[in-house]
Amino acid sequence: MPALVLLGAQWGDEGKGKATDLLGGSVDYVVRYQGGNNAGHTVVVGDQKYALHLLPSGILSPGCTPVIGNGVVVDPSVLLSELSGLNARGVDTSKLLISGNAHIITPYNVTVDKVTERFLGKRKIGTTGRGIGPTYADKINRVGIRVQDLYDESILTQKVEAALDVKNQMLTKLYNRRAIAVEQVVEELLEYADKLRPYVADTVLVLNQALEDDKVVLFEGGQGTLLDIDHGTYPFVTSSNPTAGGACTGAGVGPTKISRVIGILKAYTTRVGSGPFPTELFDADGEALRRIGGERGVTTGRDRRCGWFDAVIARYATRVNGLTDFFLTKLDVLTGWDEIPVCVAYEIDGRRVEELPYSQTDFHHAKPVYEYLPGWSEDITKAKSFSDLPKNAQNYVKALEEMSGAPISAIGVGPGRDETIEINSFL
Repeated sequence: MPALVLLGAQWGDEGKGKATDLLGGSVDYVVRYQGGNNAGHTVVVGDQKYALHLLPSGILSPGCTPVIGNGVVVDPSVLLSELSGLNARGVDTSKLLISGNAHIITPYNVTVDKVTERFLGKRKIGTTGRGIGPTYADKINRVGIRVQDLYDESILTQKVEAALDVKNQMLTKLYNRRAIAVEQVVEELLEYADKLRPYVADTVLVLNQALEDDKVVLFEGGQGTLLDIDHGTYPFVTSSNPTAGGACTGAGVGPTKISRVIGILKAYTTRVGSGPFPTELFDADGEALRRIGGERGVTTGRDRRCGWFDAVIARYATRVNGLTDFFLTKLDVLTGWDEIPVCVAYEIDGRRVEELPYSQTDFHHAKPVYEYLPGWSEDITKAKSFSDLPKNAQNYVKALEEMSGAPISAIGVGPGRDETIEINSFL
């Protein structure tokens, strides 16, 4: 049985939660392998809408085991609050597993994130201010706090002391802030130990045994390809690897065990935060996409920047992830336009460029080269098969598939769980 990776093929917010939820009833495990509560998924089940930030979307599927892998950074207060909210709505969260090797977002990580971003001023990255980046920095600097450290007070205290030795110098002398007391941080973190204990497990062992037992495991990325720390629009990126390779390191499974990599593509393009965005719209079309598509960040509450579909980015995502399929979402949002522009290449200093520029400078100066496809006015939200779509909508999907370099196996025609056209099964 397959191990699948499902990830965003643009700048995030493509509708990964809906895609994961659609597969949730057919898989045994759903695994978040990177990021933290800076990633948001909206899942609509019937007339109920669920906003998930840290939990895998599979938490909403009975019989599915949701897993937070070692590559995720965990804010315990956010996690417990999210679990409490779902429990209050009758969702069973008892099957959740959390890697003991996942890193903890501490109060001082959040403080450092916020003061650093303010200090950068106009050069700010556009982070969510939730401590994600500083926590990953601590991980790389080997002063991070892991979930398992909550169960050894001596080790926890030593690690907090080591981290604050440097951070308090920075907070007091550079940012004119108060020093943070080691004892206060240790006391706060220890309060989470018993509450998290039922969920903590050796998830690497669990997942590999599951694959050996022919269970279906779905690895769910947060954010998107162009926000990858290595392969995104650096420095306007997240602090982890949402690309397919991140599933191996962030969950502890070998690449030979992954059989399919599914990229989620929105039928247009959006971005939250700072950074280059060649097809961004500043006119009535951009506002219409934002309004009709409900383009507001699940986690941040910020309006998303909106633009037309960018096939250059889609081709890049296909290449760096080794995508086998696309799930195209929000096709219904484009209903009503007489013609729909699609970016097929960039113009950079008078040159036509059909692949993502290697140079950051070139990408900042990239101007979209558009082809115009005929639009449609018919309501497509009730479509159950590809043939139910208007001819122009069919042609739009076929054009995007050809430009992007991988087959489109499913199409979202509305926000609901059942408002999806499945062309080829992912399983």
